[in-house]
Amino acid sequence: MEKGYTTKRFAIFASGDGSNAENIVRYFRDNCCDAEVCLIVCNNRTAGVIGRAARLGIDVRVMSRDDINDSSRLLPLMEEHGIDVVVLAGFLLMVPEFLINRYRGRIINIHPSLLPRFGGRGMYGKYVHEAVIASGESRTGITIHHVSEKYDEGRIIFQASTEVAPDDTAEDVAAKVRILETLYFPRVLAETFL
Repeated sequence: MEKGYTTKRFAIFASGDGSNAENIVRYFRDNCCDAEVCLIVCNNRTAGVIGRAARLGIDVRVMSRDDINDSSRLLPLMEEHGIDVVVLAGFLLMVPEFLINRYRGRIINIHPSLLPRFGGRGMYGKYVHEAVIASGESRTGITIHHVSEKYDEGRIIFQASTEVAPDDTAEDVAAKVRILETLYFPRVLAETFL
């Protein structure tokens, strides 16, 4: 751990609404005395996660793609907060290689399908669920995995699945996947790092 902190210090990178980020923060506060989310990094100045972070009292930094890809800007921020683990929770940018190298084995993503199915560049959010429906899949789910230099190809830590009914819409599938994310993502982070 950095700077001699007694708790594991997490940074969450998010681009959207932030429901997973809030769920992780609340889970750690309610269940774990030795972990905390102390930084949220966002690349979208209109993202809902910014307001959630403020309400939760978490330091949030809005950074451009250029800032995130600049090691002289991002790494000092991580050091300042003593970050041990980086979590991607709906973060839509490719993670820079210097960050992957700095946090090798300690940078985690959640993907809304059962990888390797429906992963890769451009496969996020509704696009994944639409592809699942279009393919006629009978099951989908979530994959929590280590981050590597290629989209959605890092070592898998955990998967959970749910049924896709014949009449499900992409929105129905999204709702089922959200339940899995809420139930498992914080718990798997705790089991993996604490």
